[in-house]
Amino acid sequence: MTTQYRRIIPAAVAVFVLALGGCAPDVMAHPGGVPPTDPSVVVADPTPTPSAEPTTEESPESSPSPTDVDTPAPQPAPHEPEEPTQTPTDSPEPAPADPTTPPPPPAIIDVGDEGDKVRELQSRLQQIEWFEGRITPNYGDQTRLAVEGFQSKRGIPVLGYVDQVTWDRLLGMTRMPTHDEMHNILTPGPALLGEGSKGDDVKDLQARLKQIAWYFDKVDGIYGAKTVEAVKGFQEKREIPVTGEVDQRTLDRLHGMTHKPTTDELNNVAPKPGAGAMVLDDRCLQGRVVCISKAQRKLAWVVDGQIQMTMDVRFGSEMTPTRNGVFAVNWKSRDHVSSLYDTAMPYALFFSGGQAVHYSADFAARGYNGASHGCVNVRDKAAVSALFDAAKVGDKVVVYTG
Repeated sequence: MTTQYRRIIPAAVAVFVLALGGCAPDVMAHPGGVPPTDPSVVVADPTPTPSAEPTTEESPESSPSPTDVDTPAPQPAPHEPEEPTQTPTDSPEPAPADPTTPPPPPAIIDVGDEGDKVRELQSRLQQIEWFEGRITPNYGDQTRLAVEGFQSKRGIPVLGYVDQVTWDRLLGMTRMPTHDEMHNILTPGPALLGEGSKGDDVKDLQARLKQIAWYFDKVDGIYGAKTVEAVKGFQEKREIPVTGEVDQRTLDRLHGMTHKPTTDELNNVAPKPGAGAMVLDDRCLQGRVVCISKAQRKLAWVVDGQIQMTMDVRFGSEMTPTRNGVFAVNWKSRDHVSSLYDTAMPYALFFSGGQAVHYSADFAARGYNGASHGCVNVRDKAAVSALFDAAKVGDKVVVYTG
């Protein structure tokens, strides 16, 4: 084998990395870690072929015979690379579709759609706390994220658009929104509680308002000026008609954001020290929630408004930000490894595409000098291990700025 081809053969080896996005799950890893090869390229056998020993070059003292001079021995032909067995093409033939894989269901309402059907969708999602803010006729990212969260929570394929199964499930859980609701026209309903009311219902109201930092006086069961002020602030913040009286819309929204007050809360017993170390978003106060604050750089595991554990976290950089919003734990992977960065992501709780809460050895070593590629990094391995065991697929995940 000549020196030229000894150089060519090792240069034929290359490594290809398939980019899947920051913190993406290993959905495209090759079995055994071996990338596919192009059948059109034939690589020569790297094992060198022994050649015949030269005689005249290695024995300069010997004199050639006349026969050697008159009839030169045949010389071996130069080694030539083997021709490809198949002519390469510019673009390989696409693999035929798998006939056993069913096509995705058709969309009834999809990203980019506009009109009253989108308003109805947003209004129905708003009834069950999946969509927030003003109702619009546009199916944008906020609507898509709300649909994805609803689908994941109900065990429906997460499509981001509304198919017939999603629509039927949503219709079964909600009522037809009114014209006013679909067009953000706010009309107060009959007052259920107002200034001068007294009793246990008022104590419940005051305790719930206190949970979300709208009422600061003692819970006394008397609907006075301080309670009116707290109700007005709550209504204005949630774009409910500001009356200072509690109508059904106000009560429903308050109950959706708070938990049933404890006996201690109803009787002004101070919470234990440290219980309020992290300020929770309103959406974290009901049910089982992984509550994540960017400003506080904290994660709390919250059950019915009570913090069970907290831990320090860090987030993605400006180029690969961690998404804000309401999500759900879609799947869990105890010993996950990132296919893009080939780094360990132990105790991974995936909540938005490839973004997950997971332990980070880099965060543990470098602290806030680094950043993730969009995931929520935890540096306390014992804490995130306990969170991994406590949280279930389908539990709510809330990521917020404050």
